[in-house]
Amino acid sequence: LGFALTCQYLAARCAFGYGTDLRAAVFRHIQTLSQTELDKLGSSTLINRITNDVTASQSGVNMFIRLASRAPFLVVGAIVMALLIDWQLSLIFLIIAPIVGFLLYFVMHRTIPMYGANQKRLDRIARRTGENLDGVRVIRAFARQKQEDERFAEDCAELERSMLAAGRISAVLNPLTFLILNLGIVAVLWFGGGHVDTGRLSQGDLTAFANYMTQILLAMVQLANLIQILTKAQASSLRIAEVLETKSSMQDGTETPDTASEEAICFEHVTFGYPGAGDPALEDISFTLQKGQTLGLIGGTGSGKSTLAALITRSYDPTEGNVRVFGKDVRSYKGTALHRCIGTVPQKAVLFTGTIAENLRWADEHADEQTIREALETAQAAEFVDAMQYGLETHLVQGGRNLSGGQKQRLTIARALAGKPAMLILDDSMSALDYATDAALRKALAERQGMTTVVISQRATSLMHADLILVLEDGRCVGQGTHSELLETCEVYREIYEASAK
Repeated sequence: LGFALTCQYLAARCAFGYGTDLRAAVFRHIQTLSQTELDKLGSSTLINRITNDVTASQSGVNMFIRLASRAPFLVVGAIVMALLIDWQLSLIFLIIAPIVGFLLYFVMHRTIPMYGANQKRLDRIARRTGENLDGVRVIRAFARQKQEDERFAEDCAELERSMLAAGRISAVLNPLTFLILNLGIVAVLWFGGGHVDTGRLSQGDLTAFANYMTQILLAMVQLANLIQILTKAQASSLRIAEVLETKSSMQDGTETPDTASEEAICFEHVTFGYPGAGDPALEDISFTLQKGQTLGLIGGTGSGKSTLAALITRSYDPTEGNVRVFGKDVRSYKGTALHRCIGTVPQKAVLFTGTIAENLRWADEHADEQTIREALETAQAAEFVDAMQYGLETHLVQGGRNLSGGQKQRLTIARALAGKPAMLILDDSMSALDYATDAALRKALAERQGMTTVVISQRATSLMHADLILVLEDGRCVGQGTHSELLETCEVYREIYEASAK
């Protein structure tokens, strides 16, 4: 009893430690992957692999330690004792063992790919669930609940069929193992009875031999159960290994940006295309922006504005051409060093569970109260934060769902500013603001001396005071210059301005 309890305890300790370390290793590795690899793998499958697959692998380790530490000793000990009693009867083991081994191999060979396919179907269900939760308002607005229910039910039914198919194969393992081993016991009793009649064996020896056979039976049944668990763990381990073996397509540089450089951004004939896409998202883009200036990016949906901003932060590398930031090729910088110098506010305002103060300190965890206050005032967020009962200590739920769209946008801008970046990128981050707040925010940003700003907007009026405006259409730059220059020379910009001015 003491040995069994010790074995169970040590197995649990090892398995949970293994699961914890593996989960942390996968998470750390995911952080090193470039946006290209993250797009290719997908968030839903990464979540499943770091949770469900690691748990399945952990269970496999637990059961392996528990059973592998006992079953081999039982089998070897029983076989040795059986050989000492009657080596001829022991030949029955040599007949049974290959049959059971083939059965175990057959089950593993058939079910490992099936369990892997099941996990992929779970990924699809997770992705479908995430899409529906994120887009629940759109689904209800278009009355698409029934269609989405049918699609989800179809995915679940497909998973059910696949799991049942794998379950049917696994289900035959235990009964067949029992059958084969019990037939072995019958053979032992049959031939052993003849040996008793001839006087080669005593009844006690035959009983002992049958007991050893029973011990082998129990050990083989445990092995069969272990194989079932290990097949699932093996399928999950292959999926985990796929993530760990995925290498980032972008090699990290070693240099630190010199934010004092007079050249802030320079694109030289830059072309970029997403993997698998036909036409490039950006084609032959060239421009230069000096330190402290403001760059405006404008164009229709899908024109490449956000893609251009992603190249500045090196979320992707260009297919052709060069991107220089702070006077040097962006690929020469260490990723963390570059990102500390650039404050990025994405299209979708992303806030995390915690207090407002904790969210604002993401860029600089040591930011003092004055820095946070200045960031809030510049982002036009100080007024509504002060009006809250707990102010900066107000707790935000996941995604900041207890705030309005405009409040979330202003807090994400304040978060970027709290890190005192040398460059600020606003990716259509003021779309939820009214014109008065938008104007006040632009004025406050302009007062920040020395900070280079990149503003992506659908409103031409938001970019009127930019030092340089790029007009993008289908990935091409169809115009660049100041607001007044583009009104005279660029028809696309003129149409956008006239539409937004109405």
